Amino acid sequence: MAYVITDTCTKDENCIEVCPIGCIHPTKDEPKFAEVTQLYVNPDECTDCGACIPVCESNSIFPIDDLPEELKGFAEKNAAYFAH
Repeated sequence: MAYVITDTCTKDENCIEVCPIGCIHPTKDEPKFAEVTQLYVNPDECTDCGACIPVCESNSIFPIDDLPEELKGFAEKNAAYFAH
């Protein structure tokens, strides 16, 4: 299981700061930061620690298994961001 960020993300980077493994991107110093509308969790790197959830002021982060039905497409959107 991994965590998923949805479209209410404000890109405040609070989640990036607390993520112990750095699996949330892009950061402000990465080229794509300005062009994306939200941050993304790399599902292959996420260790399900949950540190990101309490610091997300916009309540945009969900465990993939708890995604509301209308937000399920964001699991694919997060994974697609990291597909090269």
